[in-house]
Amino acid sequence: MHPMTAWAITIEKPLPYDDGVRLQTALVNARIAGAIPDTVLFLEHTSVITLGVRAQDSHVLLSSADLKQRHIDLYRSSRGGDATWHGPGQLVMYPIIRLGEQEADAHGYLHNLEEIAIRTAGDFGVAAYRRPGLTGAWTRAGKLAAIGIRLKRWVTFHGMSFNVKPDLTGFTTIIPCGLAGEAVTSLAKLLGADCPALAKVREHMARHFSAVCRRELECAGRADHLPEELAKILKLHATATSTNIPR
Repeated sequence: MHPMTAWAITIEKPLPYDDGVRLQTALVNARIAGAIPDTVLFLEHTSVITLGVRAQDSHVLLSSADLKQRHIDLYRSSRGGDATWHGPGQLVMYPIIRLGEQEADAHGYLHNLEEIAIRTAGDFGVAAYRRPGLTGAWTRAGKLAAIGIRLKRWVTFHGMSFNVKPDLTGFTTIIPCGLAGEAVTSLAKLLGADCPALAKVREHMARHFSAVCRRELECAGRADHLPEELAKILKLHATATSTNIPR
């Protein structure tokens, strides 16, 4: 039995990154104020390069004109970490949760996200692991999951991206995580025709989030079943939001 609960919200249509930031900001402020419970977003983004607080502009390998031609947005993010790419086929998890007294450790929380990625990969026969001094989940073929987080008054936001079946050429436009020469991989590249659907991966990731972060996930159904303030925020940011998640 998990002592805490959180609401799981799935956004079905790939979401522009700046829309995702606005939604997270509203949720974080509401969580700090105690107006909503812990909430976990599961989504995909439209094609975008994001630069974390440690990223250098030189880690973007294309000009602004070239990025525009390829329909790739560029966004400087408040998350930790360096440069990464997001796009359709990549599962993103953004936990908006208040860390309790026994959880109030940014490194421990990051370790938990890595553990969720490693367990999720393992469910599909992929051996993922940590690398000393680096963040994320790695495989023999390259990096599978990237993590970049931020905490505000011990409420978490940003989170993890997990490559299910994205177009990996998006990563050729950057120096991923600022690590020149490091490969990036996906479940599709590792498993071929056996690659699971993104919804299936999301289901497994949600289950591992519950176990690792010790929060039972309430799967959102109709909007009138959601806590009132959470439903209100989602309605205001409802351009691409669905309130269903696989059970």
